[in-house]
Amino acid sequence: MNDLMAPFFYALAGAEIMLILLGLAFAVLVPAVDKWNKHFFISFFSFLLLYAFFCVTEDFVQNDPWAKKIKEILYYCETLLYLILLLKITFFLHHSCGEDWRKSTFFRVVAVLLSVIFILLNIAPFSDLLYVLTESNQFLRGPLYVPAIIAVTSVQIVNMLYLFCHRKKVSRRYFYVFSVGLAPQIVFSIVHCFVSVFTLLGFGMAVCTLSILGIILFDQIDQTIRQQREIANQRASIMVLQMRPHFIYNTMMSIYYLCKQDPELAQQVTMDFTTYLRRNFTAIASEDLIPFSRELEHTRAYLAVEQAQFSTRLFVEYDTPCVDFCLPPLTLQPIVENAVKHGMDPDSDPLHILIRTAGSGSSREIIVEDTGTGFDPDDSGEPHIAMDNIRHRLAMMCSGKLTVSPREGGGTVVRVTIPHAVVSALSHT
Repeated sequence: MNDLMAPFFYALAGAEIMLILLGLAFAVLVPAVDKWNKHFFISFFSFLLLYAFFCVTEDFVQNDPWAKKIKEILYYCETLLYLILLLKITFFLHHSCGEDWRKSTFFRVVAVLLSVIFILLNIAPFSDLLYVLTESNQFLRGPLYVPAIIAVTSVQIVNMLYLFCHRKKVSRRYFYVFSVGLAPQIVFSIVHCFVSVFTLLGFGMAVCTLSILGIILFDQIDQTIRQQREIANQRASIMVLQMRPHFIYNTMMSIYYLCKQDPELAQQVTMDFTTYLRRNFTAIASEDLIPFSRELEHTRAYLAVEQAQFSTRLFVEYDTPCVDFCLPPLTLQPIVENAVKHGMDPDSDPLHILIRTAGSGSSREIIVEDTGTGFDPDDSGEPHIAMDNIRHRLAMMCSGKLTVSPREGGGTVVRVTIPHAVVSALSHT
């Protein structure tokens, strides 16, 4: 090797080995990778590590005449491992597209090309067709060396064509990563027709495979986040379905007596209760963020029903100038219901609740203040379960947060913050 190229070669080889070890560590240690992918990437990076080892070892014995036989073995192992890696990439592409490789014309073409190269590789020690090692251990290309490299390049082109033809069977993210990973391999193979760049081939393959593994990890993480969001929504659904029986009972009894005492009010309470129930059941089915105005309507309907029962005990004030944002369903209403349920005390003064919104730049805040008895921050009972549910869904669905603090003068202040990025994105929809 040229002394000027030696530092570049060793730096490239070192970077390649580091990438391979990083990929192998991810494949072994990260639990998010499914079983099939874990086995594939462990085996792939193991073969790639052996390939890098043989490349580096071959360079150490390149100019030693006594190591001619060792160099022949190293060349054979390098080429064989590279063919195995190409075949594994082809197999992985078919698996990702959900295709049966045994029925694939593309796979047959790849198998034929690799078989031809494999045959040439096995006859190389007995002929000068592929390469020749001189007495001084210098490598010389044979007449079939460049055609063999063209066959390797053809394998990579076939893989690229297969990916393009089956692009609708993989996600756009997969398609771009596969394309970006395969394209440099084709370029490196073409360069290899003129200059030996075994290490560059291995480096490109390491980058390609590590990128694919990264995408799989991101997809697995996205799937985990979606599952956690579904669990949070299910918890919200259970919370809604477990509405206080006595609240429904008292509402129906209030409507029953109001039908004789005040028919108009009975109609209004019936309408408010219907709105409350409709919003509850709509929230169960919703998996996306909803406008704050809809959540506020749900809360108003709930409070109107409560005020019909506790007309002299419950007072509500609204100050909501900011409504141009979205939030997870069942955010404000359960907070207010929590304030009524745990703040109402027949032996204390009437309960006052203030619901207000505020804007700071592009962020939005919802503040719910009550003058009730509050609850113990160290208590792990129902109020905290409800708040933890809301807090979890806020974090999962819009990176929001919820804080609970004592109110000056008695009571509780619950503050919901919708961050800048969410508000900016939603305000343009």
